Amino acid sequence: MSEHEFHEHGAYDHAVEHAGEEKGLGQYVAIFTAILASIGAVVSYQGGATQNEAMMFKNEAVLLKTQASDQWNFYQAKSNKGHLMELAADIAPKGKEEFYKNQLEKYEQEKKEIKHKAEGLEAASEKANKESDHAMVPHHHLAQSMTLIQIAISLASITVLTRKKWLFSIAIVAAVGGIALWAEALL
Repeated sequence: MSEHEFHEHGAYDHAVEHAGEEKGLGQYVAIFTAILASIGAVVSYQGGATQNEAMMFKNEAVLLKTQASDQWNFYQAKSNKGHLMELAADIAPKGKEEFYKNQLEKYEQEKKEIKHKAEGLEAASEKANKESDHAMVPHHHLAQSMTLIQIAISLASITVLTRKKWLFSIAIVAAVGGIALWAEALL
């Protein structure tokens, strides 16, 4: 192989390499895309963080709902035992019916406590579900923001290749829209 290698540049490579050397549009586009890439990194991180937060709330809601369901099953078991004690009290010989009635009262008291706990778990599950839904609102805005920022970067890159300044104007509009959605998500 010779010491002097022949290296052929494609139109894109040539435009990108020389765009940085020129003053004007190429330099502005390079700075513009670098700034947008940095903003996009922050938006992407925030989008992931809000999504994780929403998933944690949703997982908590599911866990609490399962615990509430367990409590309602326990409540039903106590109801069944109570019904059996009623039946036993009705058919028990004299002297033993009082025992079954005391058991029935015990089960009724336990059912009240279980019901209170189940209702509390259901309320906590509903609260966690609402927090999950609330956490997803900024996530959607951040996803839309990131999409517009990516579109702006793509249009800016095409601007360098085509030298069409009107594309850069559209890229700026897309970037402003993305940054506005980002700001809305933060508020």
